[in-house]
Amino acid sequence: MDDSNESKKPPLRRSQAWFGKQDRDGFMHRSWIKNQGYPHDLLDGRPVIGICNTWSELTPCNGHFRELAEFVKRGVYEAGGFPLEFPVMSLGETQLRPTAMLFRNLASMDVEESIRGNPIDGVVLLMGCDKTTPALLMGAASCDLPTIGLSGGPMLNGKFRGRDIGSGTGVWQMSEMVRAGEMTMEEFTQAESCMHRSKGSCMTMGTASTMASMVEALGLSLPENAAIPAADTRRNRLAQLTGRRIVEMVKEDLRMSKILTREAFENAIRTNAAIGGSTNAVIHLLALAGRIGVPLTLQDWDRLGSEVPCLVDLQPSGRFLMEDFFYAGGLPAVMREIQHLLHLQALTVNGRTLGENIASAPCWNREVIRPYTEPFKPAAGIAVLRGNLAPDGAVIKPSAASPHLLRHRGRAVVFENIEDFRARIDDESLDVDETCVLVLKNCGPRGYPGMAEVGNMPLPPKLLRRGITDMVRISDARMSGTAYGTVVLHTSPEAAAGGPLALVRDGDMIELDVPARRLHLEVSDEELARRRADWQPPEPPKRGWYKLYVEHVQQAHLGADLDFLVGGSGAGIPRESH
Repeated sequence: MDDSNESKKPPLRRSQAWFGKQDRDGFMHRSWIKNQGYPHDLLDGRPVIGICNTWSELTPCNGHFRELAEFVKRGVYEAGGFPLEFPVMSLGETQLRPTAMLFRNLASMDVEESIRGNPIDGVVLLMGCDKTTPALLMGAASCDLPTIGLSGGPMLNGKFRGRDIGSGTGVWQMSEMVRAGEMTMEEFTQAESCMHRSKGSCMTMGTASTMASMVEALGLSLPENAAIPAADTRRNRLAQLTGRRIVEMVKEDLRMSKILTREAFENAIRTNAAIGGSTNAVIHLLALAGRIGVPLTLQDWDRLGSEVPCLVDLQPSGRFLMEDFFYAGGLPAVMREIQHLLHLQALTVNGRTLGENIASAPCWNREVIRPYTEPFKPAAGIAVLRGNLAPDGAVIKPSAASPHLLRHRGRAVVFENIEDFRARIDDESLDVDETCVLVLKNCGPRGYPGMAEVGNMPLPPKLLRRGITDMVRISDARMSGTAYGTVVLHTSPEAAAGGPLALVRDGDMIELDVPARRLHLEVSDEELARRRADWQPPEPPKRGWYKLYVEHVQQAHLGADLDFLVGGSGAGIPRESH
């Protein structure tokens, strides 16, 4: 039998299980979508591209995504695809309480079920503010369709009184100046509109820019995705090219699992160190690896990245901002500098290897992006600490810490929760000096709940007035990627789960030794056992998402995903409606 004609037929698209059926159900699927004016030939088997959009006026960083989506659609149409935009829950770290991290896993479920339940062959993920990036990646990974990421881009540099100021980082600096009496509240308020003066996400190397960089380092976006400013028309050009490319990815069946290999995650970990990236990337990449089925542990972060030098002189660790980073060459220039540490054969969404993408990447400003042989900071990756205070690990970002505090022994000043901290930290009678260790409990995944970014605790005003700008701080919380300081985070198990952090009391001595990767509470095992017998877990939530989250969230060292979401279910076609 001659099947040559059969072999020339295009593969049956997933979307054709909806639009290709010549029966009552096919009529319904086609007829209803035609009420938007689409002609019949858009439903004839061409790739249907879902544009997953986290636009929301409540998420300022993503407020320009309506416009960005239109450029993606333009590219999809040019390549012969059929774009259909759909919304999912948007997570804005700047507005959403108690913390956007509480809803990362919920949004990922929204993404996953939206993709799986609809006639989609490939997906473009529009991501910006911190948690929208991991949420969309996690949800899409659970379906494993051809997928490409597009970040919204950072804001233009903040400008205040003749100097650049950066998102978050400037807030922390100026708020401490107000508390120390070095800046008036009127001056502080004037800086608000000066800091955030264009569309886009934080222009420091905070979590938004870090995660955009991780998307590019993993190979899930086109080159230059991480750093093009949101206000630069080249961001729109990238969106249009992204729309074109996803159509080809569907034809090639280039799925996420072919990109998200173990080698890709190792590349991302080393790149995170080289850019001085946020500690939040640790939790998000661990969760993403769990969804796609790649073995990845907290210890991999230390083993692979802790000795990689930081090459990028960006706030909060340095001077410059993301706009400067883009003009200097952006992420491709950094990855070229560390190419000897990377798996250059790793496949990326443009169909080329990582090595091919960065082979000729130029660097235009050696002040912003340093050579590997002359780094901005040596051995600046994430360090993983262990000891009796953190049996399952804790993390610290040495590049944002004070060198003289990386080895320190001090007396604990304990706060049972964030409310306790806020009630007492400004008290002039608080028994604290610069040698003490501030300890904050019950701010982990279960404790807050959601593991809020409160780990970079403000210092007592009486110490600020003396010129003290840093102290050792330890918590089970997270820290904004825009923050800085000698801050130990993600202590696991957390206090609310009965971890040793719950047992720390005022006056206990704590030893921090970052070079030795040690975090030790100088209390005997017998005394800790007595304290544990008196410990009571916090009252659990009674209903809704909070209840489901607290009952199923994993600890920080596992990525704080829900236990029943680990591992994907694929993008099989759901049962027909009747």
